Amino acid sequence: MSKRRELEEHVRTLGEIEGIMGAMKNLALMESHKLNRLLNTQQRVVSDIETAGRDFLSFYPGFLPSLSGHELYLVIGTERGFCGEFNERLLSALDRHVRTVDDRNPSIFVVGRKLFQRAEQRYRLVESVEGATVAEEVPSILGRVIDQVRAISSRQFPKGSVPVTVVAHDASTEAVVVRSLRPFHADSTAADTKPFPPRLTLPPADFFAQLVDLYLFSILNEIFYSALMAESRARLAHLEAALRRLEGTRAEMLRKRNLLRQEEITEEIEVLMLSTLETSHRQ
Repeated sequence: MSKRRELEEHVRTLGEIEGIMGAMKNLALMESHKLNRLLNTQQRVVSDIETAGRDFLSFYPGFLPSLSGHELYLVIGTERGFCGEFNERLLSALDRHVRTVDDRNPSIFVVGRKLFQRAEQRYRLVESVEGATVAEEVPSILGRVIDQVRAISSRQFPKGSVPVTVVAHDASTEAVVVRSLRPFHADSTAADTKPFPPRLTLPPADFFAQLVDLYLFSILNEIFYSALMAESRARLAHLEAALRRLEGTRAEMLRKRNLLRQEEITEEIEVLMLSTLETSHRQ
């Protein structure tokens, strides 16, 4: 009897866990839909800014930005768990890249508490911040990231900008992308097809400085939204697999519980039959 009751208690606990994980799965699904809309809008913004930047540099090539100093790797991981090997794949891609470029002392800036716990065991980190858990947190987290990148840049290269390479999951390709943030490149054909330079309301230097700031902010928004969307998808897949295993375990325990109950019923019947036989003999 006690063993059956233990199984029933375990089955009840598994049912509660299944309910919690089901709610987490639904939240991840809702977050993916929301991020999909935001990401599509952000990608159009980045595309328009890139077009404007290429057009400007075709007529003002002297404004191409100069990046110096030691490369800074911005690795965007997760703040929460339940997403499988999401963070490990990021670090594996980073490992391969730094070996390829022969960077033996990389400067690593990680985003996300779960990634930080893994990365600090393998690299010397120059900075870390918490990661976003929902889309609404991206702007504030991104503001902190930009402030820290500027601080690192001013320490390493006071008169310029440090080159930044982002390592993050890309939602469209469902793979880890190592992306160097180099703002714009000149379109050599634009000056031939467009005889007049763009009409500006600001001096070219001021215009381009503001355009670069807007571009970096916009493309980082796109990268963060894409990484968070990939995380939501990974969490959704991980939770679905965990729920299938949980359902299988619960079904097996229910089967064992039913077998134990059948044994108990059989024992009860045997006791009743023996009791009836003893009563008959005494009569």
